[in-house]
Amino acid sequence: MKTNKLTTLLLITCAMMQSQNKELKSTTLNQSTTSILMVRPANFSVNIQTSETNYFQKELKDLNPEQIKSKALKEFDDMAATLKSKGVDVNVINDTQQPVKPDAVFPNNWVSFHPDGKVILYPMLTPNRLAEIRTDVIDSLKTKFEISETIDFSKEHYNKKYLEGTGSIIFDHVNKVAYACLSPRTDKDLFVKVSNYLGYKPVYFHSFDQDNKAIYHTNVMMCIGSQFAVVCLSSITDTNEKQQLVNSLTQSGHQIVDITFEQLNHFAGNMLELKTKDHKTIVAMSQSAYNSLNPNQKKNLEQYSELVPLSINTIETIGGGSVRCMIAEVYSQPKKPTN
Repeated sequence: MKTNKLTTLLLITCAMMQSQNKELKSTTLNQSTTSILMVRPANFSVNIQTSETNYFQKELKDLNPEQIKSKALKEFDDMAATLKSKGVDVNVINDTQQPVKPDAVFPNNWVSFHPDGKVILYPMLTPNRLAEIRTDVIDSLKTKFEISETIDFSKEHYNKKYLEGTGSIIFDHVNKVAYACLSPRTDKDLFVKVSNYLGYKPVYFHSFDQDNKAIYHTNVMMCIGSQFAVVCLSSITDTNEKQQLVNSLTQSGHQIVDITFEQLNHFAGNMLELKTKDHKTIVAMSQSAYNSLNPNQKKNLEQYSELVPLSINTIETIGGGSVRCMIAEVYSQPKKPTN
């Protein structure tokens, strides 16, 4: 009798532990998220302060400032509407007129939201990008999501250490690995510090464009989905660093989709896997990135997710950032409705 009771107790305990583990995985170990933050720009324009390190920025001299703003707003609104139509929970916050923030449309550089309720603020290289950090945005999201505390690393800019959010860091949330290509905008020591704080294994390397200039953000040359990793391996010139990255990605079960420098220049590395409300996944990318992919690369990606090209030529050209840069993922848990 006692044995039967003990066996029953053990079975119940195991069942409870399995249930808890399933719940934990469903809330903390998803690579992609359904909810995102986007910031509708008020003064989108060429950011002179960032042009020294972002070689992707280009001027559109045939457009005046007002035309640039108008085109950027239309591209933003169309992108947000398309993602909503695909079943993504898009949370749009309006940029403030003052101070003027030409890159406010790229919120992923100053904030990241985590499943345990933590929010991390990051130090950015230029003063007009530091001005993008807004606690009122976090306060607004607190009404909808469980946000417990804010960890402010942004003050590290006083020590001339910079780490620009998920522009600098590519998180493999399932395997708890963080990747970064080091540059003036991605400090090695700070990257390791943040990775350790979150409990992620840091993997860092150096990445260069065709002119041997440091690539300013990691999310320009690679992205990680649930089952794939898009990366420009040619940009990593150090053999050991390249092999370390390849080993880490393959050991974690990711199919590597290698892209060329030309595709990198069309922002093929700057894509993002998102989850829809019906639990399917999509890969958001610019139309330029989509057009640059060859049929085999598209086929490899489409076996995992629907590809969703988005037309953002003005933002992409002038801002030097693409679709992934415009999205801050919100992994914070939604608040349960109160009766």
